[in-house]
Amino acid sequence: MGKVNVLLVEDESIVAKDIQLSLKRLGYNVLGIENTGEKAITSARKLDPDIIIMDIMLKGKINGIEASEKIRKEQNIPIIYLTAYADQNTLSKAKITEPYAYIIKPYKEIDLHTSIEMALYKHSKELEILKERDMLYNIVENKDNTEYIFVKSKSRLIKLNTNDVIYIEALKDYVVINTPSARYTIHSTMKDIQKKMPEDKFLRVHRSYIINLNKISEIESPNLILEGNKKIIPIGGSFKDGLLSKINLI
Repeated sequence: MGKVNVLLVEDESIVAKDIQLSLKRLGYNVLGIENTGEKAITSARKLDPDIIIMDIMLKGKINGIEASEKIRKEQNIPIIYLTAYADQNTLSKAKITEPYAYIIKPYKEIDLHTSIEMALYKHSKELEILKERDMLYNIVENKDNTEYIFVKSKSRLIKLNTNDVIYIEALKDYVVINTPSARYTIHSTMKDIQKKMPEDKFLRVHRSYIINLNKISEIESPNLILEGNKKIIPIGGSFKDGLLSKINLI
């Protein structure tokens, strides 16, 4: 990963230069220094920095809080406030804009470094959540598409072709989705998972088992045998008629 690009907004030139030197020593790239809220908004649009360090009390028509509010409406950029004012009234106004950190002047270089790194980490996690949310929205919008499902595994969403699912097994408060190459354990109920699987392909044959009808190799009551791994699945008495109605019996 390249250097982190920082936009610095500070109207005291001596302080701005001092912060710029600190940022360079810490390994960050300072894209620019602005001294008004209006210029900060323009530069944020033009430069698209990774993070903004914003002084609250700025010269000009709008202060740092107002500038941050406008930037947040247009761009998803983490903002750290830098100010000599720590009174409750200022804090109350500042927190509405949801800054990622709040550094009080005079600052320590270690505080500057820690705040930036924590802000970047928090922002990256938020982006992951947004990405997952958007993916979930797409899944919901395409819920009539039964060719695939998504299962969560180790904080990732894995796309599975429903044709690859051999059977699903209940395991207390979880269900295990079995494919030829992997097993996925998810927190769900058999009732909920049954609703999400295509009815023309999957059938519940036991209180603890849902099977892919296309994977049945043999039926030898009270069990059925699946293709590939030759898994033996019991047929529940109350599910037998449903199974017989789904197969082509000659």
